[in-house]
Amino acid sequence: MRSPGLRVPRNEGEWVRRVLRERHLLRTDLEIRKEGEFLVLPLREGSAASMPPGEIIVCDFAPVMHETLSDYRELLREFSGPKELLPRSFDVVGDIVLIRLPDELALYGAEIGEALLSFVPAARVVGRDLGVHGPARLRRLERIAGTGEWRTRHRENGIDFEVDVERAYFSPRLAHEHERVAANVGPGEKVLDLCCGVGPFALSIARAGKADHVTAVDSNPAAIELLEQTRARYPFGRVVTPVLAPLESFLPRAPIVGRTILNLPHEGIKYLPSVARTVAPGGSLHYYEITPRVEFDKRAESIMGVLEPWGWSVADRHVVHPYAPAADLVAYLLQRAEW
Repeated sequence: MRSPGLRVPRNEGEWVRRVLRERHLLRTDLEIRKEGEFLVLPLREGSAASMPPGEIIVCDFAPVMHETLSDYRELLREFSGPKELLPRSFDVVGDIVLIRLPDELALYGAEIGEALLSFVPAARVVGRDLGVHGPARLRRLERIAGTGEWRTRHRENGIDFEVDVERAYFSPRLAHEHERVAANVGPGEKVLDLCCGVGPFALSIARAGKADHVTAVDSNPAAIELLEQTRARYPFGRVVTPVLAPLESFLPRAPIVGRTILNLPHEGIKYLPSVARTVAPGGSLHYYEITPRVEFDKRAESIMGVLEPWGWSVADRHVVHPYAPAADLVAYLLQRAEW
């Protein structure tokens, strides 16, 4: 069936599909067309001003021959493994799908991977996420479907980030948090983004246009390289200065700023006293930590115990996303007094 379609790079397909669905511009009775490194998404009639970036063309689409699926597990009706262990959720980074599988499902990885490859329209490769390790928080990955490298371009909050999910830390689950922190930055603020990864906090803040300067620090050369490549594509990137350095050597010479971000969830607490000294009176410290749910109510008090005994308060705390069955990634906003 012939229909207008929006032609976009494959690694932007998932983001574009979501936008078109939210704006009621995506035809769901036609299959998305795959053309090598590009996807063509069938369009309803709508305002061109509402379209995401891409080339509008007219071409033939295959009709959808089955009901629209809402869960990849519906493609595993004949699954011979323990269905009750199939994860409900997965992450999409550009055209890469990442999923955590329990050991009991290790033998069924290829079958699960193929289902995800079919379910996510823009997917090119599916990896089993075996967790992060080391100070650089590098993911251990096992390819279970698809082809190609672990490098991609991921669109978040209007920015196309260069990402390599194997060589540098990045989590798509923090998109709202990156946007939220950027919105809180005031005019003329200087910001420190510690353990910055590929720069989603730093570049989101720069794009918001209020910060005077952002210093983005990471000890992983691959992360800084990817940040540099993303930064170079945008005029607002000049606000960001990437720094390759471990926290131990950077903190003694760190500038005093109005806002500091420390996203090192597993071991950030040991750096917190030194990090707090980078915050000017009246400034803010965004601290992220994996917190057991049974400790949530009292954890803020414990965090205060490692800082100076006066001059700090907890202005906010909230769960960013679940991390494990009994723990969450929690954001703590620590406020330094004016005096």
